[in-house]
Amino acid sequence: MVNTNCSASHQRKHLCCKMSVEYDHFLDSGKKWFCHFDDDNYVNVPRLVGVLQRYNPQGDWYLGRTSVYEPVKIYKKSTNKAQYVFIDDAGRVTIRPLLQLKFSFWFATGGAGFCLSRSMALKMLPIASGGRFISICERIRLPDDVSMGFVIEHLLKKNLTVVNEFHSHLEQMKLLDRETYRDQISFSYAKVKNQWNVVDVPGFSTHYDPT
Repeated sequence: MVNTNCSASHQRKHLCCKMSVEYDHFLDSGKKWFCHFDDDNYVNVPRLVGVLQRYNPQGDWYLGRTSVYEPVKIYKKSTNKAQYVFIDDAGRVTIRPLLQLKFSFWFATGGAGFCLSRSMALKMLPIASGGRFISICERIRLPDDVSMGFVIEHLLKKNLTVVNEFHSHLEQMKLLDRETYRDQISFSYAKVKNQWNVVDVPGFSTHYDPT
């Protein structure tokens, strides 16, 4: 166990602090792969190892699963002072500056987990090591997993490789086929409007294990 000395809060700054310490600890470890999972993920470690063996850690690999259907888009205000009229549902009229797309990128959601090869992590070293990852999060004002995608896809121009065996609480867990559970890498869960979004595993008592 590594004490990050970061706050236990779920705020962006504190999440980025923990991710930064994880990343720096990996650099010092000499290991081949850096895999991040949330503390409420179930991780099928043998399956994870089996999937990682398909990839060469000396290659630039960013493995994970997206939670959105289109890339994150970063906009900037138009330099020619162009504006447009916006009318809301109540009929209120406001004048807003015209925005131009600055750049876009994909990211692997931390809610499902993701892995970086050592080669990829070393390419990030001048940008993100020694706590610099926190500064990046603050600069773009995005959470830890999104900032990781920003560094890899936008700054380093390396693409995310989607691995469908990663699963987050943002998808319908009950739609997963029970016969395929052993083939999956990670599972998560959530409670939405008093309903549990969980995998369908028979034989567990909610009395003894409410989650």
